[in-house]
Amino acid sequence: MSRNLNWVPKNSKIISILLVAASCITSTTLGFDSSMMNGLNILPSYTDYFSLTTTTLALNTASVWLGGCISGFFTGKLTDVIGRKNGLLAAALLTLFAAILQTASQNIAMFVVARILIGVGTGMSGCTGPTYLAEALPYEWRAWGLGAFYDVWYVGGLIAAGVTYGTASMSSTWAWRTPSALQGVFSLLSILILPFIPESPRWLAYHGRNAEALEVVALTYANGDQNDPIVLVQYKEIIDTLKFERENGDTLSMMQTIKTPATRRRLLLACSCGAFTIISGNNIISYYLGTMLDNAGITNTTTQLEINIILNAWCLVIAIIGTSFMDKWGRKTLALISTALLIVFIFMIGGLTAAFGESTNTSGIYGTVASIFLFQGSYSFGWTPLSVLYPPEVLNYSIRSNGMGVYTLVVNALGTMVTFAFPYALAAITWKTYMINGAWDVIEFLFVLYFWVETKGKTLEEIDELFDGEKHSDVPDLEAIMNGKADVGDLVVEGVEVVHVTPPSAALDSKALDVDVVQKSDKSP
Repeated sequence: MSRNLNWVPKNSKIISILLVAASCITSTTLGFDSSMMNGLNILPSYTDYFSLTTTTLALNTASVWLGGCISGFFTGKLTDVIGRKNGLLAAALLTLFAAILQTASQNIAMFVVARILIGVGTGMSGCTGPTYLAEALPYEWRAWGLGAFYDVWYVGGLIAAGVTYGTASMSSTWAWRTPSALQGVFSLLSILILPFIPESPRWLAYHGRNAEALEVVALTYANGDQNDPIVLVQYKEIIDTLKFERENGDTLSMMQTIKTPATRRRLLLACSCGAFTIISGNNIISYYLGTMLDNAGITNTTTQLEINIILNAWCLVIAIIGTSFMDKWGRKTLALISTALLIVFIFMIGGLTAAFGESTNTSGIYGTVASIFLFQGSYSFGWTPLSVLYPPEVLNYSIRSNGMGVYTLVVNALGTMVTFAFPYALAAITWKTYMINGAWDVIEFLFVLYFWVETKGKTLEEIDELFDGEKHSDVPDLEAIMNGKADVGDLVVEGVEVVHVTPPSAALDSKALDVDVVQKSDKSP
């Protein structure tokens, strides 16, 4: 075994859990940040310390998205060079440093710089983590692993909501410094897990480390058994597809993302997912729940913080339920259901706010709060797990990392815009903001309906057929083999000598082929 894998467990389930944990823990930081800022924007000890106006409130809140924009320009190339695992390490280290800086902030300038750096760190993890998980997880774990990436956003949000609720009674600046300090804990946990997980097998194969790539596929699929037919089929798919991309002249450059109609379509679909996860109306609630509740007639600080806690718990439960349906109903179906419900509930929020926002009608106020919960639940059901599941699936290897960089740039650019603009919109046109956003959601629904493709049940290499018209490997689809609908009796794997294969019928009955392999010398695909 390669010395790079000495600390990696030999149990595939444990490896998958650790892969998801290391990547998702970093995304917890962004959920913590969102809910923390929601809480801080409600706390007088924070707003009074910085003497915040509408402009500086928006600047303090939105600057994290500016950092995310910056990360989008270089993270894709960085992770192509240093690897997915090292890219995640760099993101975690930077986020940890930024959290310390934010905790020590003495003025708005220092606070904003810290938040920009947090944005760079979380942007890097948001680009690298999904790419890493998509490439390293077994395909049957992919929906759960990548769906959970932003499901745990609500775990971070729930923790932050509880922390800010607990520190609200503090009269000192530690009311907001304590949550800021705890923001770095998640990155520290991720760093501690990284030595126990392998590098992406696709990254290893692209860099000519084929023997190590085969070891990683075996570890993630079959407890390290390199004789397992599923391992050999997945490995051959990877090698054949990377070989095709190289022979086709594909490079890892940014220009590759727009080189052909197929790559442009892939990038468009990935970026559409990013755009829809940001500007469906959810960001109003994620960052400015306090203002929304003020407009709805709920002005008590403690009540607002309590609603923030309950809302995050509700969204976490619904997001997990949505993730469980991702492989049953498919990505496109979940997106359509989620968006259709968003349209209904955001119009309800707008209508109820218009009718009861200035009144003391208890029923109207409760109806508005219920609509907010239904809206966020609808978003969490589909768009939360889809956020970083769909983009790396539709991007092939040569553009996956840079494509995710563009995705990160789009997400954070739009996040900057809406997070900075919504305080003004809510102050100036109140309930009409929701109506405008609802009209946009209709456009989202139509785009998904007519342009998205379904990716469930396919490995990353098999998804190529949806865009290129053909699969670039001659092995059967993994799902067909697992379901006993195909055999691999004549399997030939480049760089691997298949010594013996049992009869296909017996193999399919046992769902395993007795294959002995001898690893030949490493060759680039």
